[in-house]
Amino acid sequence: MSASTPAARARTGRTLHIWTPEDKAFWEREGEAVAKINLWISVPALFLAFAIWQVWSVVAVSLPGLGFKYSSNQLFWLAAAPALSGATLRIFYSFMVPVFGGRRWTAISTASLLIPAVGIGYAVQDNTTGYPTMLALALLCGLGGGNFSSSMANISFFFPKERKGSALGVNAGLGNLGVSVVQFLSPLVVTAGIFGIFGGEGQTIAKNGASVQVWTQNAAFIWVPWIALTALAAWFGMHDIADAKASFASQAAIFRRKHNWLMCLLYLGTFGSFIGYAAGFPLLIKSQFPDVNPLAYAWLGPLVGAVVRPFGGWLADKVGGARVTLWNFAVMAIAVVGVIQFLPHGGVGGNFAGFFVCFLVLFLTTGIGNGSTFSMIPAIFLAEAMRGVDANDTTAVAQAQKEGNTLGAATLGFTAAIAAYGGFFIPKSYGSSIALTGGPEFALWTFAVFYVLCIVVTWWYYARKHAEMPC
Repeated sequence: MSASTPAARARTGRTLHIWTPEDKAFWEREGEAVAKINLWISVPALFLAFAIWQVWSVVAVSLPGLGFKYSSNQLFWLAAAPALSGATLRIFYSFMVPVFGGRRWTAISTASLLIPAVGIGYAVQDNTTGYPTMLALALLCGLGGGNFSSSMANISFFFPKERKGSALGVNAGLGNLGVSVVQFLSPLVVTAGIFGIFGGEGQTIAKNGASVQVWTQNAAFIWVPWIALTALAAWFGMHDIADAKASFASQAAIFRRKHNWLMCLLYLGTFGSFIGYAAGFPLLIKSQFPDVNPLAYAWLGPLVGAVVRPFGGWLADKVGGARVTLWNFAVMAIAVVGVIQFLPHGGVGGNFAGFFVCFLVLFLTTGIGNGSTFSMIPAIFLAEAMRGVDANDTTAVAQAQKEGNTLGAATLGFTAAIAAYGGFFIPKSYGSSIALTGGPEFALWTFAVFYVLCIVVTWWYYARKHAEMPC
């Protein structure tokens, strides 16, 4: 292709100077191919981010058997701390793509995952490692949590309005698989010294009355080469969009928009539940059903939630995000009540099968709700920006679309930041409820009431007839 062709003029290196995905001719000619390249590099980067973010949900369960003298509350803190730091970092990551560019920021933020991955791998090999060191490493895993906000904001720029829900669902859904895979893969990779002399010595633990050698460091080291390769792929394969450039000040307009805060509430109910349940599920199983191996079951919940998320985005694109979100919250409230019914009560051991099935329904609905709420956000802000704009004024339409896409992307990132606090709040709520009342029921009833609030907000602002912002 010669340098004079439109496609060549539209690109300089890895920067796209012309990007108009709402133009169907442009999209079919070259936009779709470029967008898919960026999506399919973004997916493994986000997958690895989630794996590192949630590695403590597995490592924390293993520490007592390795000789670490930490209390139950300290272990819950280690499982919850990555969510606390990750949620806080998301607030800043939300605005990074328009400032630095999606390609640059994806590569840099992915490479940063090497810090906690290597650190944990060395720390768990010595059971005299102090708790403050472990807590610091858990907080550093929040680097993986932060990546979600920038990744979703970046991908939202590449796709037209009618494809955003599906694209964001694929990016987040396959990325969320990192939670399930880290919980499934870790118990397998620790059984052998797969890194030889480079991976360190094994540790001896007691299992079923026998001494067994394990390499717990592999739960972290296994991700190191993939992180390095994916960071390079992002740097050399992805693109920056020139029109997506925006200052922090221009993006900060979302803080004055009511729908930003309303969607923060709804996404806290969906993604906050997903990541919180995933982080606390292994420890909750262990505390309520001591005879059950939590790592044999816990990974299935996040797997269900992650796999179904693209379907939630697709379904929202077809029938409306608000309608899907409304009914989804209703099922979530019912499922929480079901979980409560199957917990141990009054000295009776409870029913693990019923408990587990109800939790799988919860994970299923968190995944669908994640997809549907994230399809609502771009639609809301684009519609808001287009109100009052003359459809025949191409300049005004282009400016409104840019504003809507920029604010929509910033809101995607910021709502993800607020929602990520659910990953801290839910495990800590379990721990606090158990410490104060002897069981997790009070925490679970609180979650059910919160879902009812989300139903009311979704219906009033987005789903009812004559709603303020139907979507």
